[in-house]
Amino acid sequence: MLSRARDLALSSHPGPTAAVTVLSALLAASLGYPTARILVLAVAVLLGQLSIGFSNDWIDSGRDRATGRHDKPVAQGRISVPMVRRAAIVTLVAALAVSIALGPAAALCHLVLIASGWAYNAGLKRTPFSVVPFVIAFGILPDVVTLSGQEGVPAAGWATAVGALFGVAIHFTNVLPDLADDAETDVRGLPHRLGARVSGVVAFAVLVVASVLVLIGPVAGDNDRGVTFPAVFGLVISLAIAAIGIRRVLTIPPDRLLFQLVIVMSLVVAVSLVLSGGRLTA
Repeated sequence: MLSRARDLALSSHPGPTAAVTVLSALLAASLGYPTARILVLAVAVLLGQLSIGFSNDWIDSGRDRATGRHDKPVAQGRISVPMVRRAAIVTLVAALAVSIALGPAAALCHLVLIASGWAYNAGLKRTPFSVVPFVIAFGILPDVVTLSGQEGVPAAGWATAVGALFGVAIHFTNVLPDLADDAETDVRGLPHRLGARVSGVVAFAVLVVASVLVLIGPVAGDNDRGVTFPAVFGLVISLAIAAIGIRRVLTIPPDRLLFQLVIVMSLVVAVSLVLSGGRLTA
């Protein structure tokens, strides 16, 4: 029983699931939400991300078997496809039910976010439009958080743009380790068509733009607000990482370190966004 529960948890893509859940909770905390509301938001986002992760392993089970994915319990036969399918549907329904407690606007945005993830898994990953679900999902994530508050206000335009850029970087980074396996199973999303080197440059470039937006977005058109030290520090660190990463991607074949650099840079941007606090709203 414990082994099956562990394998089911691994099928949820626990890393990305935890990262998006924690980011959402931290953004809500930075806005001063009551603990109870933060917990409801975190549970809703967690369930939504679980449903996306489970649906990925369910829909990709045949492809994962064909490429011998040792990190996928379904591909290894340790748990059944019907079990993962049921988990995807149950967590989807539960996510939508919990989201209703956050208000209709937040629930609708969360539904769009989850639908984007499912659409990617269901087939958009094989098309030149593979990046679109990531742009939509991460772009709307700040709205899910800000609309979950007592006042329920939309996120600032710059925060939405940062989220969308973050989604582009995550997508281009996420496929880098799997380009060979994807080629064997006819998965040709936008990063596959552009190639590993271009994808690496794009990931670093959009994160630099996101760092700039975190710095200037909150102060644009508001003379009462000034740039913050965390945003300046985040931009400096991001520029340094991008310089190292782009130089590597242009001079040597993309490797694991490249993937790790993009992840670190993504964390820097995420922390800078969280430290923007109450500036996330328009």
